[in-house]
Amino acid sequence: MAELEILKVAANSKPIAVAGALAAIIRDKGQAELQAIGAGAVNQAVKAVAIARGYVAPSGVDLVCVPAFSDVSIEGEERTAIKFVVKPKP
Repeated sequence: MAELEILKVAANSKPIAVAGALAAIIRDKGQAELQAIGAGAVNQAVKAVAIARGYVAPSGVDLVCVPAFSDVSIEGEERTAIKFVVKPKP
């Protein structure tokens, strides 16, 4: 399977903008991954998934979101991120 497109979400990310990018990637590539570090970023990511569901619903698509932990390196420091794999419901 091809590499998932990763959208990095920060606490100050605008959920509507993330949702638009997420919906576009899902339409284009079939699925995407959101990556968030920290409670604020996770909150924005979850809101973006909810908004993106509304964006793709008129075309008959419903989204599912699978959360998992992911270890990432930021400026040489290991951090634990939450990743959300988002794809159409089968």
